[in-house]
Amino acid sequence: MLTFLKLGGSLITDKSATETALTDVINRLAAEVRTALDANPALRLVLGHGSGSFGHTAAATYGTRRGVSTPEEWRGFAEVSVVAARLNTIVLEAFHATGVPVFRVQPSASAVCRGGQIIRMELAPVEQALQHGLVPLVYGDVAVDEVQGGTIVSTEDVFDALARALSPARILLAGQYEGVLDAQGNLVPRITPATLGEYRDALGGSAQTDVTGGMAAKVESMLALCQTVPGLKVVIFDGRQPGVIARALSGEGIPHGTLLEAD
Repeated sequence: MLTFLKLGGSLITDKSATETALTDVINRLAAEVRTALDANPALRLVLGHGSGSFGHTAAATYGTRRGVSTPEEWRGFAEVSVVAARLNTIVLEAFHATGVPVFRVQPSASAVCRGGQIIRMELAPVEQALQHGLVPLVYGDVAVDEVQGGTIVSTEDVFDALARALSPARILLAGQYEGVLDAQGNLVPRITPATLGEYRDALGGSAQTDVTGGMAAKVESMLALCQTVPGLKVVIFDGRQPGVIARALSGEGIPHGTLLEAD
């Protein structure tokens, strides 16, 4: 079974402090992924992570999500790519040190966008990595854009492009929230395209700088993907609980979370 796992930027960085990685958390998550892989050698995994206080802060400074045209904006585009790669290297090295065979797939070198949406992505590196037992590692990054010069692609954007070709059975989105909360602050256990309207006003954005739209964009994009990839299930859950990643990957279940699926 192919699984996509995202480690949210809010989970692995302090989004209130510029370029602050939570290395203890990253190391724990790496150990949990290693535990799951050891327990189930047949597990096929694509790993991704958000940019948190690294890429989002720089991208907001230059407005990169909206497009790139001036010399200053292009320099900002390059700066965002450097900062995003800086966090990715921290994650890459932590997982490698734990024994997880991660293989970096750089979105800025493999994706092309049009109007802020990925229209092409080189799949061969991901497919070859999976075929040979490696764990492709993607992340929020910049990408060239045929209409607006350049833009930002979130991990969910990359997952969307990959999922349409690779058809994973599940996408696990680990963050610092237990899932989607309604207007009263209660966990919503399940959302489908038919029930999304009931919770849209409560979704909001992100409490910290997030140029990719926060929870609302995450839920809407993943529900759209569920309608495209047959049988796909997406779970948004709290990754701060020790052991939850290992349990989620092993199929033992997630104590609290929101399931997104097609009707």
